Amino acid sequence: MRVRSCIAASAFAFASLAGTAHAEDIVVKSFDGTPIVAHWFPNPSLAAGERAPVVLNGPGWSQPGESNPAGGAIKRLHDQGYNVLTWDPRGFGVSGGEANINSPRLEGRDVRALIDQMAREPEVQLDRMGDPRVAMTGGSYGGGIQLSTAGIDRRLDALVPVVSWHSLETSLYKDRTFKQGWNSLLYSAGLAAATGGGLAGGPAGVQTGGLDPHITSAFQSAAATGNLSAEDERWFRDRGPGDRYIRRITAPTMVVGGTVDTLFPLDEDVKIFRLLRARGIPAKLFWFCGGHGQCAEGNGGEPGSGLDVGSILGSGGGDPRLEAATAAWLAHYLKGDESVPTGPAFEFRSDDGRYRVARDYPVLSGPAVRARGSGRLTITAGATSGSSIFAAAAPAGGLDVPIRVRRASNLLGPPKVAITYRGTGTPRTARIFAQLISVDRNVVVGNQSLPIPVTLDGRRHRITRRLVPITSTAKAGARYRLQLVAGSALWATQRANGTIRASRIDVEVPVAAARGLGPSGRRCTTPRRYTIKLPAGLRERIAGGRILVEGRRVASLRAGGKGARVRFGARATGTQRLRLVLRLSDGRTVRRTATVHLCGAAA
Repeated sequence: MRVRSCIAASAFAFASLAGTAHAEDIVVKSFDGTPIVAHWFPNPSLAAGERAPVVLNGPGWSQPGESNPAGGAIKRLHDQGYNVLTWDPRGFGVSGGEANINSPRLEGRDVRALIDQMAREPEVQLDRMGDPRVAMTGGSYGGGIQLSTAGIDRRLDALVPVVSWHSLETSLYKDRTFKQGWNSLLYSAGLAAATGGGLAGGPAGVQTGGLDPHITSAFQSAAATGNLSAEDERWFRDRGPGDRYIRRITAPTMVVGGTVDTLFPLDEDVKIFRLLRARGIPAKLFWFCGGHGQCAEGNGGEPGSGLDVGSILGSGGGDPRLEAATAAWLAHYLKGDESVPTGPAFEFRSDDGRYRVARDYPVLSGPAVRARGSGRLTITAGATSGSSIFAAAAPAGGLDVPIRVRRASNLLGPPKVAITYRGTGTPRTARIFAQLISVDRNVVVGNQSLPIPVTLDGRRHRITRRLVPITSTAKAGARYRLQLVAGSALWATQRANGTIRASRIDVEVPVAAARGLGPSGRRCTTPRRYTIKLPAGLRERIAGGRILVEGRRVASLRAGGKGARVRFGARATGTQRLRLVLRLSDGRTVRRTATVHLCGAAA
C-alpha cells in the first residue's frame, strides 16, 4: 500500500496490487482543513490509460473504511469492473475532526472533497471536467452519508443506501422517546473508536478529534431523565438528511431496508423512497431480512441475543438477492448499461423466507385484518421486556388484543392502533409500548416495539398511531395479538407508576391484495381523466411543454394553445406518476411532478 498526501507533496511507496494501477492511502484536505484519510483501490484489471467508474463504499458508525482488496465489498466491486474508494469518516480511524453523525455540512462536504479528488485520478472515468462517474454504496452510517452527500452534490450518478435513515429525530427519539438500547451501544462504540487510531498516528499524523459534545450531552441527559434538551434535539434534527436534503437528490437511488431493523426501521426507508418517487427520481425499495437486528424466519423462535454489534454497524451484505440487485442497479445507472434490468420498484422478503415483488409501494390493498379489545395495564417504574436491540413478548402483565387472520394473507405495511383510555398515575406524561406478536411463531413481528404517549390525568383520551411497517405471511387461521406493555428495553427506562384502563382498542393490520403483487401488479382497467390547473403567473409565458404519465406523453402544450386548465385521459395502473414540463418564453424550464394512487391503494 502506498501513501499519498494531497496536502503535502511527499508520497511513500509501499506494496502495490497487481496490474498497472496501485492501491494507496490518500490524505484529502476537507473544506475546513480537516484531514480525511481515504483508501484508494483502482481496479487492478485496468490497462495503462484505461478508465472506469468509481464507487465510494462507506463504513458503519465508529469504523474505519475497508482496506482489504482480497475480499468484501472491494473485491466484489472490482469484479464488477469498478474502481473503489473507502475512507475513515471524520472523527474515526486515522482521520481528523469530530464525528458529527453524517451532517451534510460536515461529513457531506468531506465526501464532496473525496469526489473532487476522484475527478483528478487518471483511472477514473469522467462525465466532464471535475465530474467523475461516481456512485456510493454502504450500510448504516455508510448508508446515511450517501443521502447527506447527494443532497449537496449532484455529481453522484447512483446510490445504494442500506439500512439508513430519513431523520435521526424520528428514528432515535420517536415521539420524544429515547431509543436507549441502541443509543447505549452506539455511544459506547463511538466513544471507544473516536480518533483512537489517529491518536496513535497515521498518514495524516496524530489527530485529537472525538465526538461532537452534543452526542455526549444528549446521551447523558436521556440516560438520566429519558429526555433530550431542546438544543440537543435541534442538533440531531439538523443532522438531516430529512425532507430538506432528500428533496435535492437527483441520483437514481435503491433504498434498502431491513425488515427486522430496530435502529432505523422500515418507515425511515419508506419516507426516503416516497420523497424520491414523488419527484420522478428513479428509485427502488428493497427489503431484506437483516440490518440492525437479527433475522428470525419460518418457524424459528425468539431471535438470539449473542450478536456481534460491530458487524451489525455496517450491515447489508450476505444476501445474494440483495447483492444481485445492487450489481444490477450500478450496472444500469453507473455504467449506463440500459440492457441490465433493475427489476420492479419494490422487492421484499417476508418472514416465510420468500421474496415477493410489486410494481410500487404502497401496494394495492385488500380488506384489512381488524380486531377490537379492551383491558387494564399496570405501569410500574423500571418495567421492561425484550432486549436492547429487539422486542420480545412480555411474559406477564401485558394487555393483549387477539387477532385472527381468517384467510391466507400477506400482511404488508404499517398496522394502525387506536386506543381510548383513562389513565392515572405520576408523572402525568408517560409512555406505553405497542408490539405485534405472531402467536404461532412466538416472535414479535419485525422485532419492533413502538412508544405510545399517554396522559395519566384521569380524563378520557384517544390516541392513534401507525406502527412500523411489517411484512408477514399468514396462513388461514393464523393467530396474532397486539400487546401493550409498560416497558421495553429498546426504549427509555419506564419512570412512571400508574394504571391505564382502555375502554376500546382498535387494531387494523394492512393486507396486500394478490393482484397488487408481482412485477406488473396493481392492474386496473378503469379509465381515468385528469385535469391540471396550470401554475398562476406562468400561463402567458408558456412557449411550449408536455404532460407525461409514467413517462409517456399524453398531452402537448403550445404557446397560446391552452387555457388555464388541461384535461386528458390515461388508463389507470395502480400508481401513476404525472409530470408537467413547461418551457417559458424567457428560456427557463419549469417541472412539476405528482404521484397518484388509484384502485383504493393505501397511502
